[in-house]
Amino acid sequence: MSPAATPSQLLALGHDDGWSRALAAADVLRLDASAPGLARVTRTDRGACDLLGEEGPWRATWGADLVAAVARDPLAVPSTGDWVAVQLWPDGQRTVEAVLPRRTVVVRAQVGGTSAGQVIAANVDVVAVVEGLYPDPDLARVERLMALAWRSGARPRLVLTKGDLGESDNRSAGLELALEIGQQVAAGCEVDVTGAPTGTGLEGLRALLAEGATIALVGASGVGKSTLLNSLVGRPQAMRTQTLGAMQKGRHTTVTRELHLAAGGGCLIDTPGLRSVGLVGEDGLAEAFADVDELSTRCRFTDCGHGTEPGCAVREAIETGELSPRRLASWDKLRREAAWQAGRADVRLRQEQLRVWKQRTRAHRQRPERDARG
Repeated sequence: MSPAATPSQLLALGHDDGWSRALAAADVLRLDASAPGLARVTRTDRGACDLLGEEGPWRATWGADLVAAVARDPLAVPSTGDWVAVQLWPDGQRTVEAVLPRRTVVVRAQVGGTSAGQVIAANVDVVAVVEGLYPDPDLARVERLMALAWRSGARPRLVLTKGDLGESDNRSAGLELALEIGQQVAAGCEVDVTGAPTGTGLEGLRALLAEGATIALVGASGVGKSTLLNSLVGRPQAMRTQTLGAMQKGRHTTVTRELHLAAGGGCLIDTPGLRSVGLVGEDGLAEAFADVDELSTRCRFTDCGHGTEPGCAVREAIETGELSPRRLASWDKLRREAAWQAGRADVRLRQEQLRVWKQRTRAHRQRPERDARG
C-alpha cells in the first residue's frame, strides 16, 4: 500500500479544485455517516479498493449505489487512478460511494468473449507506451498501444527501454533504430530512449513527474516497465524485478495495476504485461496512423479501401517506398478489429435496453392486478 498522504502529497497525487467541486456535485451524503471524503484509488480488487487520501491510506468496500452502477455499466468499476467519494460510517468502515467523472481513461477491449471494455488506468496526464529496443522491438504492438493511448484523451509518449544493452560498438546503431521507430510509429509524440538501471534518458519523464503529472506505463511483459518504475519512483524495489537472462529477455512480477507516488512529485501507474490489447473503437487510429490518414485524403475516392481502387494515394506511396506495406497492413488489421468490437458493443447495448424495456413492461402489466387487489 502506498505511504500515508499529507496535504502536500495530495497535490502530488494530482488534486486540484476541480476534484473538490466534483466531490461536492456527487451528492452522496448518507444518514448516520460523516461528510464524504476525497481519495484516489491506488489499487483495486473485486468489491474493494486501496485508497490514498489526506488522512492516510484506506481500505474501502463498494457502497450499494456503486454496486448498482457497476451492474449497469462495467466501466463504472473503480480503477487505479480514479478519484472517488468515500463515506466513513459510525462503525469505522469506509465505502466508496461514487467514482468522480474521469478526465482521461485508458480502456481496452476485454478478452474472454465479453464486449464490455476494461479500464486500465484513469485520470492520467501521459500514457507512456514502453517497448524494449532489445532483443527485437515489436512495431505492430507499439502501434496498437499508441492507438490505445491516443484514444484515452491523455498525451501519448513512446519510451524505448534497454538502450544501454548490446555491444558498445552497436550503441549508435541502437539509437538509429530508436529514431526510426519513433518516426514510424510515434509521429507527433515525444520519444525517450532509456537505460533505466543507469538512469540515462529519464530526464523528460522526471520533469513531468516534478510538475505533478500522472504517468501510466503500458507495455508487454519483459519490456522493462518495472525497472523503469523503480528508477522513476525513487525506491529501489517499488516493484520487484528480475534481471535479463542470457537471451536478453526480461521478466517481471507485476500482476496488478497500482499507483505509486514518486519521490520528487507526481505519480506513476504500473500495469501488468498486456498480452492482448483489443481496441474498443476506431478513435485514436487516425492519430496513431497519421501518415496513412494523411495519404488517404489524397485518394481519388473518399471511401477508398486502399486495395485495387484507381487513384489510391496510399498504394502509390507503398510503390514509391514512402509507406511500408507492414504499416498499411497493421492499420487495416486494427481498423477492422476496432469496427468489429464496436459492433459487438452496440449489440450488447441494444440487448441491455431490450431487457430494461421488458422489465418495465412486466411491471406495468402487473400494476393493474395489484391495484385491483388493493
